[in-house]
Amino acid sequence: MRGRPVNAMRVLAPLGLLALLAGAWQAGGWPGVALAASALVLWALLHYTRLITVMKRAANRPMGYVGSAVMLNAKLRPRLPLLHVVALTQSLGERLSPDEAMPEVYRWRDPGGSSVTAEFSGGRLVRWTLARPGARDADDGMTA
Repeated sequence: MRGRPVNAMRVLAPLGLLALLAGAWQAGGWPGVALAASALVLWALLHYTRLITVMKRAANRPMGYVGSAVMLNAKLRPRLPLLHVVALTQSLGERLSPDEAMPEVYRWRDPGGSSVTAEFSGGRLVRWTLARPGARDADDGMTA
């Protein structure tokens, strides 16, 4: 993984979990640790359930399809996770960038021919563009 920046959350999350477990130990001994561990498992199961639900909905739609590209454009904002965008569109995007390339570029089209092209870096939305058929410049969408 040479050349990739270190994501602070990859370091801070385990340290935060250890601090939580240490605090639970100080507050209640083994029962406190068991309660904190139970809360962490519950959070992980809720996250997993949401992930599976989003992917099941996306599996039932054509790849790169969205009901309205204009409405999707209005709902997008910077730093939005890819999972949230997939939940908004209920469809996996059509990948435009090569595999393992950064940034990742996806496109969603609607029945009217409009499309939203989104660029993700590190799994987060960096910029997006709305393209409408018949428009003079293809960059009339919101760009962050």
